[in-house]
Formats: sequence, C-alpha cells, structure tokens
Amino acid sequence: MTFNQSTLTLTNSTDLWLEIPETEQTKAWEQSQAFSSSNRRWIAYLNRLSLNTFLPWVRDEYAPDATAFPKAAANPSIWEVVNGTGISFGTSRMVLIPTEAVDLDELRVPQEWVDIPSWSADYYVAVQVNLEEGCIRVSGYTTQAQLKNMGTYDAGDRAYCLDAENLISNLNILWMARQICPEEVTRTETAPLPTLSVTQAENLLKRLGNSALILPRLAVPFQTWGALLEHGGWRQRLYEQRQGMQPQWSIREWVQGGVSDFAQKFGWGSIELQSSFQGSRGSVQEAELPTMVRRLTIDGQGYELRLQPKGNIENNIWRFELRNGNRDERIPSGFILKLLTEDLQPFDGNQVKATTPKERLYIEVALGESREGLVWQIEPTPEDYESEILYF
Repeated sequence: MTFNQSTLTLTNSTDLWLEIPETEQTKAWEQSQAFSSSNRRWIAYLNRLSLNTFLPWVRDEYAPDATAFPKAAANPSIWEVVNGTGISFGTSRMVLIPTEAVDLDELRVPQEWVDIPSWSADYYVAVQVNLEEGCIRVSGYTTQAQLKNMGTYDAGDRAYCLDAENLISNLNILWMARQICPEEVTRTETAPLPTLSVTQAENLLKRLGNSALILPRLAVPFQTWGALLEHGGWRQRLYEQRQGMQPQWSIREWVQGGVSDFAQKFGWGSIELQSSFQGSRGSVQEAELPTMVRRLTIDGQGYELRLQPKGNIENNIWRFELRNGNRDERIPSGFILKLLTEDLQPFDGNQVKATTPKERLYIEVALGESREGLVWQIEPTPEDYESEILYF
C-alpha cells in the first residue's frame, strides 16, 4: 500500500506554531555560552530553543518516549560544528533544522545528518525561530528517502536541499502516515564510513581543534570528517579542544581529584568502597578504594558500570564491572561486557558474556606506561549510548 501524502497536504496546510516561554529564552541563552565563537553560540541557542519547545509538544501529542538523540549531553559537541537537533521515538528518528529566515524557500539539511549512518533520520523538519514573537513555526517536513530522491546536493556547503514547495506542511500528516502505512520507506540505506586509526584521529583533532578554523566540517573530505564525528569520544574531544578545555576523561585524574564536571553530565560519578586488607604486622586495615560509577538503563532496568583500580594506581591494572542496579536482581544471561581500543578494535580477553544469570560481569585489564584509551560497550545496548574514550 502506498500512502499519498500530497492529497492530504492540499487540505491540511496549517503550519504548527509553538510558543517559547519567556523564561526558556533566558535559560537557553545562558546554557549556550560554551562555544568557540559568537556564531556557534547563536546556532546552539536556536537549536536549544527548538528542542526545548518542540520536544514537550511531541511527547504530549504523539510520542511519550521521544528523547534527544544521540543524547542531550552530546548536543554541544554537535552544535559546535553542525546545525540540527536529533529526536528519537520508538525505532524512528527526526532532525529539527532551525533557522531565523522569515521566508523559507528551501530546507537545507547538513550532510552529516543524512550520510553518517548512526545520525541518519527518517524525517527532517524545517523550524523557523521567531524571537520577536517568542515562538517557533514548523513549516514542513520531508523524509530521508524524499530528500535523497527529490532534493539536490550542494557540494559547496555539503547540504541536501529541498524546495519549500516540496515539503509537507502539516506535521500531523507524519503521524497519520505512520498509522495508515507503517511499512512506508522513510529512510534508505546509508553507506558505512571508513575506520580511522588513532594516529589519523589525533592528527585531525590537532588540526580541526583549533578554534581559529571557522568551518572545520569543510576542511577535510566528508568521509574522513563523518568518521571522526560518528565516534562519540573523538567528537567530544574536538569540542573540548575548540573550547580550550583541559582533558576531561583522564581516569587517573578522576581517581585523584574526582570525576570532571564535564563527565558528570554524561552520567559518571564516584563512590567510596571499603576494602579490608592485611597490614604489614598482621592487622586488618581499611582502605578507601575510589570507584567510578556510570549509571545505565538497559531494557528499562537500571544497571551500574563500575571502574576501579586494582591495587596501587601505579600498577595500572583496572577492573570494569557491570552490576544490576537492584541488589536483589542479577545480570540476565546473554549480556556482554566489552572493551575496545580507542579506535574501536578488539584485543585478547576484551569481553565477557553471562552464560547464566550473574551477580556481576567484569574484565580486568593491565595497561602499559604510555597513555591508552579504552571504549566500553555493553550488549544489549544501554539507552542513549555513545562511545566514550576513557584515558589511562
């Protein structure tokens, strides 16, 4: 069955207008300051206003499970280099493309939101932000399939463009189409991007992390740029370097001085565990072991990923441990805890699988003297997961 959206567009051409609360404008501006230039601060401001105004409406009207993607904490690293805001609901995604333009003659979607596989969405929504009137106007949307088939590609700006007259102006049609024709193809297959080596990534970060480079997204071939951005850990480093920030993901520094404020936004914290050990004269002493904790949600259930040095921190032996957030519950069989190198490569002994329900899953890894980065993964994938590089 094919759903003819154009027949409904003619009789349902009402745009969606949503009011921006006055307090939200002030709050969004205050939260949009940590960027490398006034232009990027403004881009972040428009995106934050759009997200914070549109997302509650979507949750109330159509999709209670709607949430920012890849995750809200990752948005600054995206807005530093690309315009657009992702929202996921169920198994679908949409991307808001905000603009201040009064007369929208076309929708311009940055290539990143189309050709990076983990970013590619089903729907792209044109959002006009009117700060004087204190509102946003959703002036139309298109699917990824329509954007690719009917739009044009602007190589100079690396954007897919679709004339405004080809947009579906009534957003309600999107939800009607999903009900009437759930098998409609909204997203075509996206080709995978190449894998970057650590050396390649370091060279790119050194070059593109210079805030004097105004448009880093146009400074290298898209395949290379897309591969760098798709890796959440490298994209975070790019953002941090363009702000002139000190490294935020050093585990040794976390152990000695506490988890960085930046990492706390991603869910990391610390707890102190008491461990008994035999003293030199046979007495039992209490040692405080600094333990980093990342709280996770997997299939609706809470879990904890714990990270702890084994023995003296100078030994550089670390234990990654997954536990159920409920002490009375176990980790289900089939769960996998996995560690990868910074460039997402496996190594000997890098994963453990629960063949039966377990109280905990853990991996102990001994690292060398030079700095190394590790990326953790869990199967099934936790909600809002993105690659994080932990440096040791």
